[in-house]
Amino acid sequence: MEMTRLDGKIKDAIGQLDLIRQEIGRRVVGQPAMIDGLLMGLLAGGHVLLEGVPGLAKTLAVRTLAEIFDVEYKRIQFTPDLLPADLIGTMIYRQQTGEFVPRKGPIFSNIILADEINRAPAKVQSALLEAMEERQVTIGTETYRLQEPFFVLATQNPIEQEGTYPLPEAQLDRFILKLKVDYPEPHEELMILKRMGNAKRIYVNKVLTSGQLRDLRTLVASIRVDERIEEYIVSIITASRQKDRTGFNYTRFIEFGASTRGTLFLFRCAKIHALYQGRNYVIPEDVKAVVYDVLRHRILLSYEAEAEELSPEDVIDRILQVVQVP
Repeated sequence: MEMTRLDGKIKDAIGQLDLIRQEIGRRVVGQPAMIDGLLMGLLAGGHVLLEGVPGLAKTLAVRTLAEIFDVEYKRIQFTPDLLPADLIGTMIYRQQTGEFVPRKGPIFSNIILADEINRAPAKVQSALLEAMEERQVTIGTETYRLQEPFFVLATQNPIEQEGTYPLPEAQLDRFILKLKVDYPEPHEELMILKRMGNAKRIYVNKVLTSGQLRDLRTLVASIRVDERIEEYIVSIITASRQKDRTGFNYTRFIEFGASTRGTLFLFRCAKIHALYQGRNYVIPEDVKAVVYDVLRHRILLSYEAEAEELSPEDVIDRILQVVQVP
């Protein structure tokens, strides 16, 4: 009886997710991996980093997600002259009462788009990433909790390095996923031209509430993970930390492996992928489907990997070949 009820909830959740994708698809042509990644970060309660050249609908996708979700949304354009106070707020003097009062910054919203996060200096990046991790900020002497849900989507341009401040690896680790956004296919590009070429505004409907998001997260938590799958996840993470450079053919390409955050996030995302597939249990293919987005920014490559022009995805491929599938 309990299993039947769970299967019914999963069927309802699939319908809800399809409706969300349909509304986003009114504006965003193609990019299914990016859209599913955004939803995965939202369901997992983490934050997402989008990397791609300009003009690939990254900002449009985030803004559309915020519009179909009945919550508050703020976009912050990161620039070299941005200050932490511009992000979290500051204390201002109120002349009428003769006291200082807090003026809260744009971080006090539900969905934050941190556009071109690598354009701002380290102190601004740190202010944002601290808020992401602690879910609170301090203004003056008072600490304020950020409202739930709190979801940060950051974008960065991989082709321009002048005037940028690359995110340190330790700060990248705070993002649950790093999504790479590629160019659309030619037929998708033609659809974009026909749909967006007339500059007509496309409206979307609000199809997700905070209550529905809580229900979806509760459902994700109920998805079963066998102990052998848990061991498989841990084996992948520990393989990335392998220091025995003679026992395997990939260890010389890794300077530092994935953190324990990677273990937890891989576990959560595998469960969400199982939900996407309409299952109430996780299989090894769910882990493999999300491992690249979860680990590509958590594995620091060695100079040998750079010399051989290997990417993090190439190294993850080799790890998956070594780790035994249950």
